Amino acid sequence: MQQQGESGEDIVIVGAGLAGLAVALGLHRKGVGSVVLESSPALRASGFAFATWPNAFRALDALGVGDKIRNLHVQAQALRVASSSTGTVARELDFSGKQINHLLVRLVRGGGAPFEFRCVRRDVLLQVLAAELPEGTIRYSSKIVSIDEQHDDSKIIHLADGSTLRAKVLIGCDGINSVVSKWLGLAKPSYSGRSATRGLACYPDGHTFQPKFLQFYGHGFRFGYVPCNANDVYWFYTWSPSPDDDGVDESGAKMKHYVLAKLRSSKVPAEALELIQSSEVSDDAPAAPLRFRPPFSLLFAKISKGNVCVAGDALHPMTPDLGQGGCAALEDGVVLARCLGEAILGGGGDSAGGVAEKKRIESGLQKYAGVRRWRSIDLVATAYVVGFLQQSSNTIVSFLREKFLAGMLARKLVKMSNYDCGTLSS
Repeated sequence: MQQQGESGEDIVIVGAGLAGLAVALGLHRKGVGSVVLESSPALRASGFAFATWPNAFRALDALGVGDKIRNLHVQAQALRVASSSTGTVARELDFSGKQINHLLVRLVRGGGAPFEFRCVRRDVLLQVLAAELPEGTIRYSSKIVSIDEQHDDSKIIHLADGSTLRAKVLIGCDGINSVVSKWLGLAKPSYSGRSATRGLACYPDGHTFQPKFLQFYGHGFRFGYVPCNANDVYWFYTWSPSPDDDGVDESGAKMKHYVLAKLRSSKVPAEALELIQSSEVSDDAPAAPLRFRPPFSLLFAKISKGNVCVAGDALHPMTPDLGQGGCAALEDGVVLARCLGEAILGGGGDSAGGVAEKKRIESGLQKYAGVRRWRSIDLVATAYVVGFLQQSSNTIVSFLREKFLAGMLARKLVKMSNYDCGTLSS
């Protein structure tokens, strides 16, 4: 029974990030409505940009926005891996396929589909996804604080402003500190011992950077940069903080100074230093600890329970070493929208409720969990191992990385992106 002052919705999605908006849009494409609760007063664009590999574009195409994103971002032509200690280029993969061995061509092309990599501005993608949703779908300044379960299996969502919302289906896309994943009992994310800072350099009159994804490994850090379009260049820097680094993340200016000092003592090109000097680093979050959900904890975790499930970072927070966090969130969105949408529409779209509908919904969410469990474990574990090998200062690991492992690591990035989440139809 609905209490006074309480509103009700069929499907409530917590979080208007990549996963949340992808789920909402996927459901909308299937003719199923939802409400998205966002704690902030507007769309958040933290992180500036993210790597968008072929698997992400397959998901975006399924959602019907792939070409809009392609038209706003430049196609990268190659991935170059170099040593930050010597400056030597250890490996370069030509994304056009001209200089890639036959095995890699077969791997990334998957039967003739062109390989594509773009660095996509996060704010642009969120705006594109949000614009495709019906007006009023996203409810801003709606921070969830707790969840109660009712005798009819519906969930009562308590918001920070004191209001409540009854949901027949609850989907947590509320990030690494997810209230929904905590309610499900998922393991608390672990600290990797590393931190990251990111920036975006904007050139109103255009920049001269080549459309290549450059990465530098070793010397105790990992650094990379890639153009997003004709005016914007994204960069990232990850490292293992020491006691001497205390205070470097107090402001964007201090963080920039720290990164520049580290890069000046390494073998990175002069254009990289100019890029950092011209960039914006957020004062709100100059740096962030890199955390991940222990992959083995996902083996038996309750990704879904009854009419509740999680997606995106609420499910599989991972270190950024594969560039797959955002891509995997988009995959989640398509798979979840397909499984849940078809479960609901399996009864002719009847939202009257009843035992049959509850069973269909529970089965649909279980199907989603089954599809995403092993993919999540694989991504989280691989990202952690790749990050360790890329950034380690160990003498033996550094030697092996620069002589033998660089090519393998570059190919691993490409291999993990060779995944197809499917369309919104079975």
